Amino acid sequence: MDNLEKVEKIREKTGVSYEDAKEALEASNYDILDAIVYLEKNGKVKGPAVQVVTVEEKDKKERREKFKKTQEDYEKNCNKGVKEGFNSFFKWCGKVLEKSVKTSFVVERRHEEIITMPVLVLILFLIFLFWLIFPLMIVGLFFECRYKFDGASEVKVDLNAFCDKCADGAENIKKEFCNSEDKDNN
Repeated sequence: MDNLEKVEKIREKTGVSYEDAKEALEASNYDILDAIVYLEKNGKVKGPAVQVVTVEEKDKKERREKFKKTQEDYEKNCNKGVKEGFNSFFKWCGKVLEKSVKTSFVVERRHEEIITMPVLVLILFLIFLFWLIFPLMIVGLFFECRYKFDGASEVKVDLNAFCDKCADGAENIKKEFCNSEDKDNN
């Protein structure tokens, strides 16, 4: 870049006259930046507005604002999360309760239904009378009782197949026991 171009560049950036720009360039050994600083020192160009802020103060302020925003977001999410958590838990409980009322537990003996009750009732019996109901169910298997669940729309584990296997197992144990007694009597 030749000196004439440098003068034009300074005039373009600062808005001073050709003579002032040339004088500043000559005084600063034809360095454009030094020429602009020279013009500012001599009052020909108004310098940029200077605001003295240390990096630490600016950094502290940004960190405080960021911390405050993060804390507000956290508090909103906590309150929202707890409410949503309770809502989803109660919805789940409602679905389980509804399913336990719509689904029936059936006790059959020789293909005749003996008892039909909602699963909710069975659960309550098992909770409060476990030591009575559970042994009765096991003894019932040995008296040809079979258990099944009716009305379940979507069951992830086939409980009826499990109940049938338990009944078949009890039947096999009964047969083995009877066969061993017959052999002992002979």
